[in-house]
Amino acid sequence: MTRQNPATRQPSRRGVLTASGAALAAGVCGAGVAKGNGLTGETETAAGTSEQGAAPLAAGALGINFNEDPSDLRLSHMEALSARWMRGFVPIRASDQGDPAEQPAVATLLAASRQGYRTVLSLKFPYQDQPLPAPGSDAMAALLTRVDAVLRAVMGKVDMLTIGNEPFLETLPGERDSTLNAFYERLAAHVVAHRAERCGEDCRTRLYMGALNRLDDPAHRTPATERWMAHVRDTPAIDGVDIHPHVGRLESTGAFLDYVLPRLRTDQTFLATEFSLVDHWARHRADTVPTEFATRYGVPRDTQVWQVIAEAIRHPFPQRKWNDFLALSRWFESRRTYLTNQTRMFRDTGRLAVATYAGLQIRSMAVGYGPDKTPWILNPVYANRTVRQDADGTPGRNYAWFEAFRALQPA
Repeated sequence: MTRQNPATRQPSRRGVLTASGAALAAGVCGAGVAKGNGLTGETETAAGTSEQGAAPLAAGALGINFNEDPSDLRLSHMEALSARWMRGFVPIRASDQGDPAEQPAVATLLAASRQGYRTVLSLKFPYQDQPLPAPGSDAMAALLTRVDAVLRAVMGKVDMLTIGNEPFLETLPGERDSTLNAFYERLAAHVVAHRAERCGEDCRTRLYMGALNRLDDPAHRTPATERWMAHVRDTPAIDGVDIHPHVGRLESTGAFLDYVLPRLRTDQTFLATEFSLVDHWARHRADTVPTEFATRYGVPRDTQVWQVIAEAIRHPFPQRKWNDFLALSRWFESRRTYLTNQTRMFRDTGRLAVATYAGLQIRSMAVGYGPDKTPWILNPVYANRTVRQDADGTPGRNYAWFEAFRALQPA
């Protein structure tokens, strides 16, 4: 069978995002007070709020990740992808801004949980600009008070809680040693104790530590990462570790797996709540556009890739034009099976609990787009900021990731 050229193949997006997703989103809004993104209704069901009954560890699930920004997310997006898992993170300082349950990321995950979706929340501790609080200090006590506020909102309600987001990137370079270890070990002990007091050993919420970055670079496999993994392994209440393999080639992820898996207990699993080929995309920012694309759309032949993306952000393209831009670019089309291959690599270990991939092009990906901006905007399944939405509000999509994501869901 001859494979149809993805640059010209145009399946109807309208036929994918249909009544079931729209009805579900409407049901959420109708359940109580709608809050912006169609996910945060007020009504709670017994199943959605149960703080008892530990969920079985997921076996190789693939969900979507919205990071800190769920503002454009709708349940119809989840339904169209047959996705059942959702992940976001919350900066712990957000608890200073009011009830953590009303923070966008937390509110979205709690609302999704009430609708029967499975959820992962990462606690983010951004200390790139100041020293980490020392265990036992007043600063640490104040931080733990903030942590408790978030835990009261989510413990027993989210399925998985990751203690940390990207600790080795979110800490001052001079403290990425035993100082970091002592800080996160104290946090972990506090979260474990809170869970035990709140909902006991059969609590729905499973605990992970994370996430580790850049393990494909030997310089980032340090005594501190060794101690991190030893702590994960030696803490019975911790179910495993989270990794974020943002890499330049698929094979680099193997270094992450080769590092973490032998250092886990046999009953532990791993999460991959972020992963991508963003380093590969970044290497091609200054490439000139394909000749065929330039000819077809009247684009100057010396136009660079980043300039096309910036133009699509300013004036979103028709779906066909965005498809052509990517499919005619060998640097992208040659990687069109990445999501499938990466997910299979994770699953083939037999140790993956949940992986989550970028769902939508969030605002931070597009703001200030220029030649030096990291092209995260090429990762998401939906192309909602670079492609015009249909008249009915159906968002654009990435032709490669959308179909691959759907195919990777259980039948």
